[in-house]
Amino acid sequence: MHIQHISQYQNVVAIGGGHGLGRLLSCLDFLGSRLTGIVATTDNGGSTGRLRLEEDCIAWGDLRNCLTQLANRPSLGSLLFDYRFEGCGELNGHNLGNLILLALDKLCVRPLEAVNLIRNLLKIETRLIPMSEQPTHLVALNTSGHRVIGELEVDNMPEPPLALALEPMVEATDEACQAILSADLILLGPGSFLTSTLPALLLPRVANAIRSSNARVILIDNLTPELSAAANLNPLQKMQWCHRLIGKEVIDSVICHSEQIYKEGRCYYFPLKSKHHPGLHDRLGLIDALNLLLQQARKIA
Repeated sequence: MHIQHISQYQNVVAIGGGHGLGRLLSCLDFLGSRLTGIVATTDNGGSTGRLRLEEDCIAWGDLRNCLTQLANRPSLGSLLFDYRFEGCGELNGHNLGNLILLALDKLCVRPLEAVNLIRNLLKIETRLIPMSEQPTHLVALNTSGHRVIGELEVDNMPEPPLALALEPMVEATDEACQAILSADLILLGPGSFLTSTLPALLLPRVANAIRSSNARVILIDNLTPELSAAANLNPLQKMQWCHRLIGKEVIDSVICHSEQIYKEGRCYYFPLKSKHHPGLHDRLGLIDALNLLLQQARKIA
């Protein structure tokens, strides 16, 4: 594995949510404390959605997913954090990790403290920061001018929305903004584009921090078309969405999957599918793709 170029970066920030961000962070966990994940907190489905409805808390699911993908395996901590209840009772479908984070949140002053306690328990060096520590929902405006409220509902839209927003508008986590301003490399995606990659960019302070940052910004596209409205967006359209929210053209390249290596405009194509899990990025393939882009950037500089 050739990690020499990416290893030269002192502060790498990855922004997103869901399984995609967790996979990316686990690929880059050799960076240790030099790697920070800023995680979407707008999920409203499954165990997370039920807890949000009952407890008016932030969405814990994406944070839990990142923690479990970064945890050493096998370990008692990772097994407990991954455990999902089954049966006919009220706990059916709930993930124990979500419940633990919720309980710690009630014992701590702020959600970030709960995340850090779990990081220490699972011996995770990579920093994880919720995009906001206040509950909020993703809201989309469809082509008929109607509002669609909720992450699940946005993903089920038949076509891309005209606009996205957060309701209520909340404050970005201070540590997230500081990490972005200190970053020398920012990675957006992969993951559900509208509902995992974009939510953090809807926060004005996050958008301003990216706009003010001197970091190189790379968008990592998904391996296959999403089962959502984002399936109709090509990589360049995704760049345009990001730039519209950030308020500045900051993304200089997009990493995409193809069986052949080639370049098309700002899109760089590499074989990225895992042979063992075709729905996941291959760890070595993604690192090699990043290294090739970063090596090229250093030659230009």
